[in-house]
Amino acid sequence: MCGICGEVRFDGTHVPLEKIQTMTDRLASRGPDASGTHVEGPLGMGHRRLKIIDLSDASSQPFIDEDNEQVMVFNGCIYNYPELRAELQKAGHRFKSHGDTEVILKAWAQWGEDALPRLQGMFAFVIHEKRTGRIIMARDRFGIKPLYLNEGPGHIRFASSLQSILAGGDVDTSIDRAALHNYMTWHAVVPAPRTILNGVRKLPAATLRIIDAKGNSTEKTYWEPTFERSAEDEARSEGEWCDLLLEELRKSVRRRMVCDVPVGVLLSGGVDSSLIVGLLAEQGQEGLATYSIGFEDANNEKGNEFEYSDLIANHYGTNHHKIHIPSAEMMENLPHAIKAMSEPMVSYDNIGFYLLSREVSKTIKVVQSGQGADEVFGGYHWYKPLQSAPNPIESYALAFFDRDQKRMARHLNPDYLADRNESLAFLAEHFCRPGASDPVDKALRLDTNVMLVDDPVKRVDNMTMAWGLEARVPFLDHEVVELAGRIPSRHKLAHGGKGVLKEASRQVIPSAVIDRPKGYFPVPALKYIEGPYLEMVKDALGSQAAKDRGLFQQSYLDRLFDAPSDHITPLRGSELWQVALLELWLQAQEV
Repeated sequence: MCGICGEVRFDGTHVPLEKIQTMTDRLASRGPDASGTHVEGPLGMGHRRLKIIDLSDASSQPFIDEDNEQVMVFNGCIYNYPELRAELQKAGHRFKSHGDTEVILKAWAQWGEDALPRLQGMFAFVIHEKRTGRIIMARDRFGIKPLYLNEGPGHIRFASSLQSILAGGDVDTSIDRAALHNYMTWHAVVPAPRTILNGVRKLPAATLRIIDAKGNSTEKTYWEPTFERSAEDEARSEGEWCDLLLEELRKSVRRRMVCDVPVGVLLSGGVDSSLIVGLLAEQGQEGLATYSIGFEDANNEKGNEFEYSDLIANHYGTNHHKIHIPSAEMMENLPHAIKAMSEPMVSYDNIGFYLLSREVSKTIKVVQSGQGADEVFGGYHWYKPLQSAPNPIESYALAFFDRDQKRMARHLNPDYLADRNESLAFLAEHFCRPGASDPVDKALRLDTNVMLVDDPVKRVDNMTMAWGLEARVPFLDHEVVELAGRIPSRHKLAHGGKGVLKEASRQVIPSAVIDRPKGYFPVPALKYIEGPYLEMVKDALGSQAAKDRGLFQQSYLDRLFDAPSDHITPLRGSELWQVALLELWLQAQEV
């Protein structure tokens, strides 16, 4: 796991080494073990390394392949690299390292675009072909690894974080009104290719982009999930699906143990992370390190789920680390967590993952985490009503959207209001795409490939990499997701949601964890904003910077300040935290 950056110019000028070094330095937390740069005329690349596979300097980056005249920077992990390496060696390729980085380069040289479907893992990489002058950019199927872009006359700049893009200078930092509409509608989700800033974009997940020597670009999606299923799949029993699913999940967690350092698990105590622990224990993992975090209670709402994480840790005899964060410590670290966000993210558990990652990184470099199971297997409450909804688009919007267009017009100042309901238009277009005829499948496809990518997946990447910690997500193995797409939605929505996963889990973990009320990562102090938290957001939104920017109508802010707990979104989020977080993030990035 690493951080990558660079710039390519197509106007005949050279890239300054100082710019690449500055951009690389902004990625230091993502790769605390080593740093490297490569500048060659119109091309500059930078890399920060977290040593996970092939701990020697032979896998240092930027990686130059003299045989094929290529140079590359890569962030991520290819779990099947040993098998690909063996295949490439048989084809005549010579290797000078023992890691996955060189395997990608040789695979591209051997198979070109056909290399991408062969890669099992998470990745964002950029290759420069010296012979052709082409630039190759690719991102994994679920966007687990980020790749931000800035394009201008005669250049393209890329990086693992938005902060690194900004460090390169001369970026349009004005607010993208369509992205702001998404942010205010989808609790901070801004789908690719947009970001909240007009001058920064991101390569979509499962996308290959090729740029020729003159700067002309082509882009293609190399993988898409399908929800089309055979008559045989429709007829399978729940028990058959459970057996097939467990087989795929066993392979998935086993793949994610490919490493030259120990691997632990972030254990929330929910079904998903508990199942990961159970599957690893089933495969003979002993002394597995597990980690849980909790916060102070607020408004009679519990701030931890230690009861359930303790149950799993004791059941499997893991080396368990239970971390409790006092409110004062959370308050002290909130600004640092916000500054670490490549994009503003309102989920309360950002600070949880940030502080958990800080503690985990003291003892281990790699963890597995349970993100993605709710989106892939139908764990949220808005899926079931879609089964009988006369208008699925309207049903989804009523349950998921934070505000409609009329309320948006009362909350944003006119200069920042999009000309149309951008979010509803995006939803309608996505629901109308072929490949998913069932309304529940349409919602699962949207949530897995859009909402998941730019909320929990991005959150985990940003917060873990703020401390040089690699997080692997077995529920987002593409073969697991492809299997899930074949499972009829009735099996997913059974037993109160996520039914097939719950029933499969009964073969592995204690039922007490499965039958518990649905949990989450509780941080109640940020849901019920009061005391020092209220003062913090008032200071941010009342600052001169916020007034000069003028995103929100003052009458709306006044209503939020008067009664923060009265303004809660349909998904139980704080409207005040949503608007304050955006302003706090903009100020933290000095925008």
